[in-house]
Amino acid sequence: MTHLLAPLPVSLHDPSAILDDLEAAIAGRHSYVPVPAEDKTKAELLRNHMRVGEPIAEDIALVVPTSGSTGTPKGAQLTAANLVASADATHERLGGPGQWLLAMPAHHIAGIQVLVRSLVAGVEPLCLDLSHGFDVPAFAKAAAELAATGDRMYTGLTPMQLAKAMDSLQGIDALREFDAILVGGAATHPQLLESARKLRIRPVTTYGSSETAGGCVYDGVSLRDTEIQIDDDGRILLGGPTIAHGYRNVHSDAFHDGWFATSDAGYLNGDTLTVTGRLDNIINSGGLKLHPEALEQFLLHIPGVDAACVVGIPDKRLGQMIVAAYTGWASRTDILIALDDLPRWQVPKDVKRLPEMPLTGPGKVDRRAVTALFQKA
Repeated sequence: MTHLLAPLPVSLHDPSAILDDLEAAIAGRHSYVPVPAEDKTKAELLRNHMRVGEPIAEDIALVVPTSGSTGTPKGAQLTAANLVASADATHERLGGPGQWLLAMPAHHIAGIQVLVRSLVAGVEPLCLDLSHGFDVPAFAKAAAELAATGDRMYTGLTPMQLAKAMDSLQGIDALREFDAILVGGAATHPQLLESARKLRIRPVTTYGSSETAGGCVYDGVSLRDTEIQIDDDGRILLGGPTIAHGYRNVHSDAFHDGWFATSDAGYLNGDTLTVTGRLDNIINSGGLKLHPEALEQFLLHIPGVDAACVVGIPDKRLGQMIVAAYTGWASRTDILIALDDLPRWQVPKDVKRLPEMPLTGPGKVDRRAVTALFQKA
């Protein structure tokens, strides 16, 4: 049996409008690809690449596009079992079902899962109007409304949203109301997490993707039934009931026997996973290999650095030359002094302070744009 894949326009103004369709997909009656209602160009791109209107296996509930930061988005084929397994494991880890506040776009997997968890818990999600961005007073008002229920309450935020909310007393008070705040979508500034915990805010860092039906590793520890392996190349492999059934629009060797081979490198210390960076980001400089994310974490520990991006640009002598961009009030001299503690080959040959970091999405640095800045110079 097959369905015809249908588009599911998701509005930033009222994402709760898709709840009935989402419930129908989970019940096995329809198969949808979520598309942004306000972005007609991207929606049309996704319709074409995901082959809307063509047959698809009836057990596929949603085809969820990947972020597309490295090219054309791929469509992760998620079954109802994938989505519900993720929701159940999340509730188990967080201490039980509760009220959910949707504060992220619901055409991405993190936002979709807030709606799925609400359906599984049998509660009506409270959704922010994001058509004009993330508004802290609106977030605070919604948090107060959920707190009045007396139930456990959860939300998910990007690191940028968390930082914005923590910039005001109103935002801090609102954040404290939540029993857990899932933070993902991009690496979270270590100083931001430390500050949040000192303020009695309860962030939970998440690791996962559309291919894993959302976050499947919380604070470095896998959710129930999720398995982690590290292959000989240091690549992170994930297995379990949340793994997608391949891609809709491309063939990929990343899926094999129920396992998904990520593009990330990492290591296990007991049951705790540490992600060291993307394998395709590794910089080979003079025959020595650097995970740029490791150097970025070093930079983020420097006072006055808000964001950092390390890339390699072509160099005749080294193959790739290490360079770094950052935002914040720290001076270039501050950066260079702090870098004295590193091995000389890891010290960037050029450091630029930017007024703002180019992004490909919420909190995701556009490495290609940063690389272009240095190459142009």
